Amino acid sequence: MLVNLNSSPTNWPRFLGEHGNLSQNKIVLSEFKYGRGAEIFGEAEPADYLYQVVDGAVRSYKLLSDGRRQIGAFHLAGDIFGLENGTAHRFTAEAVVDTTVRLTKRVGLAQVAERDATVARDLLNMTASSLQHAEDHMLLLGRKTALERVAAFLLEMDRRLTAAGVMALPMCRRDIADYLGLTLETVSRALSVLHDKGILGFIGQTQRQIVLLDRPKLAEFDL
Repeated sequence: MLVNLNSSPTNWPRFLGEHGNLSQNKIVLSEFKYGRGAEIFGEAEPADYLYQVVDGAVRSYKLLSDGRRQIGAFHLAGDIFGLENGTAHRFTAEAVVDTTVRLTKRVGLAQVAERDATVARDLLNMTASSLQHAEDHMLLLGRKTALERVAAFLLEMDRRLTAAGVMALPMCRRDIADYLGLTLETVSRALSVLHDKGILGFIGQTQRQIVLLDRPKLAEFDL
């Protein structure tokens, strides 16, 4: 599940916030801090809560039978995740970096949704957003070349992360590779190609801070 209704804490959706009818309905909200690499919930565990990233980043992934990892989504500040259509989680969620997460009980949210059309509409929008992301990710994995996948990822992160002209990626290249269905070496080569073409620049030794120098040219790679 991936949806960002608003990254500003003052405008978080009512079903996770301190506004409107939900405070009166006493939905319990809690905040937890997770260190880098800490598990927030595991695959097949009961899906009793809905989560929102306060700060930091979360990855949701599934381990394949041969031990490979497929990352399904990255959840950034303001993103809501963990809403399932069944009673158990289909993916494992881990903190990419030190992360704070706010959560609320799923059963309480469902009860409020039965009485509040706005909350019900929010849940429907979340489901539709999750479906759209899954469809886009399926297309990326199934039909795009390695360079097109990396370009698509950078454009997505540009929309979600860029501040003051700099894209500060919380995830490492291994994470990016497992999200795009590529090897670490292939991701590194693609980034080098884009750098050599003058489309992006790197800041710092880790090269996780990226400056997009030519967005239109980058968009040409995302067919």
